[in-house]
Amino acid sequence: MGQLALSVNLNKVALLRNQRDVGYPSVVRAARSVIAAGADGITVHPRPDERHIRVLDVHELAAMLDVEFNIEGNPELEFMALAERIRPAQCTLVPDAPGQRTSDHGWDLEQDGERLKPLIAKLRDAGIRVSIFMDPDPEAMALAAAVGADRVELYTQSYAAAFGTSEQEAVLQAFTDSAAAAVRSGLGVNAGHDLTLANLPLFVRAIPQLVEVSIGHAFIADALWLGFEETVSRYREALSQA
Repeated sequence: MGQLALSVNLNKVALLRNQRDVGYPSVVRAARSVIAAGADGITVHPRPDERHIRVLDVHELAAMLDVEFNIEGNPELEFMALAERIRPAQCTLVPDAPGQRTSDHGWDLEQDGERLKPLIAKLRDAGIRVSIFMDPDPEAMALAAAVGADRVELYTQSYAAAFGTSEQEAVLQAFTDSAAAAVRSGLGVNAGHDLTLANLPLFVRAIPQLVEVSIGHAFIADALWLGFEETVSRYREALSQA
């Protein structure tokens, strides 16, 4: 399967930058730093209020990146127009509301599948790989394939919350079963949300089907103490447990 890919989410760099009108820390410079240190890709999740990543950031990153660019968001009109202009390697579709603090659930494809189908098809026609944000529900993986997705991104907050508790084994099993079901349905498997240096090794050992993880909050928090280069190195080491 090759190396498990590490995509670094730079939203928190942009959030800090936006606290002052001085232009730093630079999102582009942060991207260059983590790429030089060995990250496989960059993830951003622009929201309509631009409270962290701005549309300008997306354009500037697209102009300089020579690694995979993953843009996350709810496929409303503005997001779709941006994706079609930029044509990143991957779009991850997430069912978040405009004012939502962070993503907190996957798609309900029984409810949203028919709406997503033409949007996914439009992105794929533009040459963009499509991943959709999903809770760990094995039965829903076939539905993800049916709406035309290339991959699912398993929403890992429940695993992070259960890590180190009596619930860990049962929760992790749901992810293991979901990843297996996704692969049986012809889907690639990504994962993200609240993955850390502590909980990542167990997760990647349990789910050999993983292709990519996207890590932002924990990565940037670790980099405050370790720096970008050492943080990339430590996450690479954690991913090597697969």
